[in-house]
Amino acid sequence: MPGSNSPLPLLLAVGVLLSLSVGCQPERTAADVSEGQLTRVASSRHVAETAPSTHQLFDEVGRKSGLNFQHVSGRSLEYRFYEIVGSGAALFDFDGDGDLDIYLVQGHQWDSQSRPPVPQSPVPSDRLFRNDSPQGSSDGDLKFTDVTQSSGLADATGYGQGVACGDYDNDGDVDLYVTNFGPNQLWRNNGDGTFTDVTKQSGAESERWSSSAAFLDFDRDGWFDLYVCNYVNYSFATDKPCFGANGTRDYCGPNSYQGEPDKLFRNDGHGHFIDVSAEAGIASHDGPGLGVVCADFNGDQWPDIYVTNDGMPNRLWMNRCNGSFEDSALLSGCAYNGIGAAEAGMGVDAADCDGDGDEDLFMAHLTNETNTLYLNDGRGGFSDRTNTANLGSNSQAMTGFGAGWIDYDNDGWLDVLVVNGTVKRENLAISGNDRFPRGQPNQLFRNQGGTFAEISDQVDPAFRLAEMSRGLALGDIDNDGDTDFVVVNNEGRARLYRNQVGHTNPWLGLNLVDASGSRCQLGAVVRLQLENGRVIHRRVRRDGSYCSSHDARVLIGVPRDQNIHSVHVTWPDGTAERFAPPSPGRYTTLKQGSGEIDPS
Repeated sequence: MPGSNSPLPLLLAVGVLLSLSVGCQPERTAADVSEGQLTRVASSRHVAETAPSTHQLFDEVGRKSGLNFQHVSGRSLEYRFYEIVGSGAALFDFDGDGDLDIYLVQGHQWDSQSRPPVPQSPVPSDRLFRNDSPQGSSDGDLKFTDVTQSSGLADATGYGQGVACGDYDNDGDVDLYVTNFGPNQLWRNNGDGTFTDVTKQSGAESERWSSSAAFLDFDRDGWFDLYVCNYVNYSFATDKPCFGANGTRDYCGPNSYQGEPDKLFRNDGHGHFIDVSAEAGIASHDGPGLGVVCADFNGDQWPDIYVTNDGMPNRLWMNRCNGSFEDSALLSGCAYNGIGAAEAGMGVDAADCDGDGDEDLFMAHLTNETNTLYLNDGRGGFSDRTNTANLGSNSQAMTGFGAGWIDYDNDGWLDVLVVNGTVKRENLAISGNDRFPRGQPNQLFRNQGGTFAEISDQVDPAFRLAEMSRGLALGDIDNDGDTDFVVVNNEGRARLYRNQVGHTNPWLGLNLVDASGSRCQLGAVVRLQLENGRVIHRRVRRDGSYCSSHDARVLIGVPRDQNIHSVHVTWPDGTAERFAPPSPGRYTTLKQGSGEIDPS
């Protein structure tokens, strides 16, 4: 999103520049995918469903599979700010049948004749699609059934932005927290295929303009807490006209409004949330928050929180292990980019991209900026390695929203996926008469060790259309052992991209749960040790990307020439266990307390 850059003092900026060196170091072991190059198609707002091709890394199968969803932004010539921000998606197993279902967040149309505007009737709702596909085969057709009405989620009619997934009441079912331009909603999963709005009785009420949210156990008491990013203080009453560089009416940027402080809710252990934003220190800073990811960044085995702000310094909330947090982004080197500028942070993801055992950061930014890669030194110190990793110049023309680490080919090294979409009429306009932004193509970058190479032309042609992509959710939708993904397009239809290559390589799937066997252990870290001594690190997560929620299972590609020696798990409470090698080519559940104590 557009925003004014805020450079650091010159001395600090020079110091950060001097710290730049090389990108992700370990060499990639699998051969580059070079065949099957596709001819880049002309930009268009619509594309026919393409037939599956062995030459494509991913096939777009949304409409064919029954995922019929058209996002409604309510855009108008009044260019209201909220029209260009949403929305997201979630991949989660709502009915407990072992496969991933899809939740898609919806906006709606406003009646511009009324003051203030009111939603036009009937008001569209978020949609829930049940996965009814045959499982375990990459060749079978995917099938989704819209069960919104029967699930009770037809009442999710807020002007939607994002969604977070987590079992907040520890009953074994995954619940939903939906953020809106307006009051947010907590939907309790009843375990019988239906949901109930429990926002008021849960204490998780928030009526600011919220964007991304994430469940985490920040106090390690075994109950999921909730972090909510808030954007700016914007309403119909404070709406103001904004103009582009050419003097024509356009969408505003975040610098036109005051940023909002985020919220942190602590779970009291009875399924009730208490707002602890002030006492935890979170309320001490405001900013237009858009992306959030929760991980242990400094290696003390307590979850920290990283937030991307739109045109303002990002926040790295380091956990003090006493219920409070301290923002260390400036001293840690990840508040500003390598030249001392605040960027228009949207989507963000954290994972170990260089194989050194710590959580690195990748985030998406605005046209005329670049996306940013921060490498972690293992102690929570970060350095901007964007340009040396070849992730700078090829993103400068794009406005990225959803962003994620994805090992698409299961070779054990994490690649980067970014979905793009403009926010200004003047960006990528086909003609001077375009009334709304036209969108941009998406991008996939392959991790080659020291650098990343763009291979977007090896994905389905729909991936390269000029669409206004926002949310990105990652997960193994067909349970065949590779990562698929869903993209939500602002004022466009949702797309489902099915992986065509990852399952051809060896893989290991893990579902990490608590001692009861019912609760996913978000924040647990897996260390997969190979016989040659190499260790692959993966975190159990649903957070990251933009306004979206991922598959919580851990999926690890195993090099063809290596066998698994052992699996080590560090649980969210800090305890560690060692497990014998599970069978590859399948998903295995590891229960806390069932392994051997791991003194390492």
